[in-house]
Amino acid sequence: MAVDDVDRRLLGLLQEDATQPYAVLGEAVGLSAGAAHERVRKLKASGVIRRTTIEVDPAALGRGVLAYVLLDADAWMGDKRAALEAIGAVEEAHVIAGPASVLVKVRAGTTEELQQTLRALHQVDGVTSTQTVVVLESFFERPPAVV
Repeated sequence: MAVDDVDRRLLGLLQEDATQPYAVLGEAVGLSAGAAHERVRKLKASGVIRRTTIEVDPAALGRGVLAYVLLDADAWMGDKRAALEAIGAVEEAHVIAGPASVLVKVRAGTTEELQQTLRALHQVDGVTSTQTVVVLESFFERPPAVV
């Protein structure tokens, strides 16, 4: 699906607040509520909008330790998705080109929980070593730019 300027503006508005009524969205981009609804429906159907969700502060849930972990491996890691998904503290996993095979984003409540997660990552078949970067402070996190 080709995303045009109206779709991009709708996506930007939805990223700010996905609970906005279609009438408000339509008015902001020069469409009727029905036309805005149809555009959003098509964006969902085509996979441009993957899901509608909320953003939760991890620290408020006791998950204030953020780390990025590079996984070195002795085999292709592209088929290890299920093993990485099974580790609850792993929020994201990416097969990468560079100094390692996989990059994972981990959130834990304590450094002890981070250590447990690192142990679990070491048990994934093929993983030979890890390099961990613990985040001390996040300046910002933002969704993909749509405009």
